Amino acid sequence: MNYSFIIRKATIEDAPAIATIIQESFKKYMQDTGLSVMMDALTESIDTIEADIAEKEVYIALIDNNPVGTIRIKIMPDKSAYISRFGVMLDYHNIGIGKSLMNLADKILMHNGVKKVSLHTASKYRDLIRFYYGRGFYIESTSTDRGYIRALLVKEYI
Repeated sequence: MNYSFIIRKATIEDAPAIATIIQESFKKYMQDTGLSVMMDALTESIDTIEADIAEKEVYIALIDNNPVGTIRIKIMPDKSAYISRFGVMLDYHNIGIGKSLMNLADKILMHNGVKKVSLHTASKYRDLIRFYYGRGFYIESTSTDRGYIRALLVKEYI
């Protein structure tokens, strides 16, 4: 049997699939971190996702044409960037999809001359913190502005 794994730039038609990936992955995020506050990711509309597809670098990972992961990258004029809405469907965890999405993000950011990329995650989510550290990120600061301890992680490109 042949299997295919691709990551491509998302299109407007991918918005519902991206919404499904985000819903599943961020519900697990809330469960794993014990969060009781509602996350913005779980309340975003298809229109918001479509706007992000038009304005940001949004990618979708597919296995045999089934959407399994996504990532959004906003590149700022000052050559910094922000990663958001990074998620992988639960049945596809720990097989390299997240790592592949992050590797692609690195290539895109370096190609665009980005010097520094940042993202937020719950500081108590050990598995994600370890994942990001393994990709070269470090914790720059923490805040409680969303009702839980969020870590601002940063990666610098030289």
